[in-house]
Amino acid sequence: MDKIDYKKELKHLYKPSQKKIEFRDVPIMNFLMIDGAGDPNTSLAYKEAIEALYTLSYTLKFMIKKGKQKIDYGVMPLEGLWWVDDMSKFDQNKKEDWKWTAMIMQPEVVTNELIAIATEEVRKKKNPKALSKIRFEAFTEGKTAQTLHIGPFSEEGPTIKKVHDCIINDGHKLSGKHHEIYLSDIRRAAPEKWKTIVRQPYI
Repeated sequence: MDKIDYKKELKHLYKPSQKKIEFRDVPIMNFLMIDGAGDPNTSLAYKEAIEALYTLSYTLKFMIKKGKQKIDYGVMPLEGLWWVDDMSKFDQNKKEDWKWTAMIMQPEVVTNELIAIATEEVRKKKNPKALSKIRFEAFTEGKTAQTLHIGPFSEEGPTIKKVHDCIINDGHKLSGKHHEIYLSDIRRAAPEKWKTIVRQPYI
């Protein structure tokens, strides 16, 4: 049984350069999502959302591997959409005002029917608090600019500014929500080695 590496297959989206800003057209993909608000560093709701998303994602992975599909794949990284109602006031230092969507991309083999079965299995075994908040939804950003940030989240400011400046200098306008993709396991890696994709849609 071959294992599919979706990060490799979608490397133009999930393996950007740290040395430059890349413009990418992001297609429609399916995600497990949970919405919330508040500082992710202190919010219990955010911690519970991550637990529920990963638990359901891994349950789906093993269900598909053992089922009639016989497909093995690596669970995709956690992603986050971050915003405030007035994005002109989006402030890295006021995370308590942020709204967020935590999400994990799912391969095309994942269906609503499989999710219903996997959700019931998770409910019986672990029943994470945020399980009922998960929704399965198609999501697309269209035109975006992105780059790779290496280091702690608190030092993302200059990287984000570079992305925004590149968009504006190319004659476009920022649109949509600030998007981050977390490639590192922050429980194990040192903060100075954390890898985060910083992505921004534009028009």
